[in-house]
Amino acid sequence: MIDIAVIGAGPAGMMAAIQAASSKKEVLLFERNAALGRKILLTGKGRCNVTNAGAPGAFVEKFSSSGRFLKHAFYSFTSNDLTEFFESKGLALKIERQSRVFPADDHAGSIVKALQSRLKSSGVQIKIHSRLKKTDRRRGVFQLSFHKGPLLSADKIILCCGGDSYRATGSSGDGFRIAKTLGHTIQPLTPALVPLKTQEKWVKDLQGLTLKNCRITFTHQKKRLVSPVGDMMFTHFGVSGPLILDLSGNIVSLLRETKQVTMLIDLKPGLSPEQIDRRLLRDIKEHGQKTFKNLLQDMLPKKMIQPFLNIARIDPDKKSCQITSSQRHQITTLLKALPATIKGALALEHAMVTNGGVSTKEINPKTMESRLVTGLYFAGEIIDGAAPSGGYNLQQAFATGYLAGKAAGI
Repeated sequence: MIDIAVIGAGPAGMMAAIQAASSKKEVLLFERNAALGRKILLTGKGRCNVTNAGAPGAFVEKFSSSGRFLKHAFYSFTSNDLTEFFESKGLALKIERQSRVFPADDHAGSIVKALQSRLKSSGVQIKIHSRLKKTDRRRGVFQLSFHKGPLLSADKIILCCGGDSYRATGSSGDGFRIAKTLGHTIQPLTPALVPLKTQEKWVKDLQGLTLKNCRITFTHQKKRLVSPVGDMMFTHFGVSGPLILDLSGNIVSLLRETKQVTMLIDLKPGLSPEQIDRRLLRDIKEHGQKTFKNLLQDMLPKKMIQPFLNIARIDPDKKSCQITSSQRHQITTLLKALPATIKGALALEHAMVTNGGVSTKEINPKTMESRLVTGLYFAGEIIDGAAPSGGYNLQQAFATGYLAGKAAGI
C-alpha cells in the first residue's frame, strides 16, 4: 500500500510529490516517459520561463474565468515563494522584459535538475516508464493499473498528467479520461498558445518573416481584441509568434461562434496616420524619381513590399512622384491596419497549452482535492483554464501542485 501516488512528473507533479513527502509519507511519483520534466525542457525555447515576477492578483487576472478558483493557490504559493524555492538550493534566477523569470544560466535543464535534487532529498520514489491505464476506488483505497507492471494500491492519488497538447512530451489526455471514469466533468478541450491559420495566400508567401514592434487587432462584429506592441511571425499556414500565441485562446473561442475573424496588423504602432502621411510626403518630395517599391524599403521589410503593394493595387515600379493622394492615403491605411483573415487554428496537439479540463466546480480551491472523490487531488494543466505566455501557466502548475501535495500529506 502506497500512502500517496503522484501521476505525472511535470512541474505540478514534481512539486506535489516534494510537498507530500515533507509530511514523512511514502510518496511514489510515476512518469510515463524515460525522464522527468520533458515539457519543462521545451518551454521558453529551451530557457524555461519558470514564472512571472508579477503580484498574485496579476496571475488571477491572466486566467480570466478560472482566476477566481486559482486565487487561493496563487496567494498561497506566490512567484516569490517559487523563486525562493529554487534559489535556496543554489539556482539563480533573473527577471527579463514583461517580468518574465528565467534561470540565470538560460538552461531549462537547470530547473529540472533542481527539482530532481529536491525529490531525492525528500525521499520520493520515482517510477519511469509507468503510464497509468486506469484507476478506481474500492473501500477507500485506489487501485492503480498501469500499462506495464503490477497492480498497486494507494491511499491517496494526485493526478498531474498534463493536458492534451505537446504530445511529444507525453501529454496525451490520459488524465482527462481517468478523471472522467472517476465521475468528473471535463470541460471542452481547446488549444491555447497555438499558431493560427489564415486564408490569404500572401501571408503564406511571407513564410519565415518576423515582424518586430507591431500591434495586432482581432475583430469580429463588435468584438475587438488588441495586443500590446511585440513580435509576430508568418508561417506556411498562417501566423505565429508571441503576439499571436498570447491571444490565440481567445481567438479559438471566438471561432466557435463564427467561421472567420479579421486580423489587422499595425506595422507602425508608434506613428499616427498623420505622421506616416507627412513622412511619405517628405520622402516623395526628396526621392520622387525612385520607384515606389524602393521608396518603401525604409518603411517595410524588403520581402513584404511586393505583397503589400499588391494589396494596395499600386504598381511597384511606378515612380514615387506619380503616387496620387488617394494612393498615399491607401498606403497609410494599410500600414496602420493591414488585413488578413483568420480561419482556424492548428490542432490541439500542436498547442503549447490545453484550455479546458477537469471542471473547477468539482475541485476544492484550497486543497485541490476532488469534491466528488475523497483522496483524489488534481494539479497543473489537467485543471480547466489557461493563461497567456509569460510564466503564468507554469506558476499555476507549481502553485496547484504545492497545495495538492500539502493537503494530501496531512
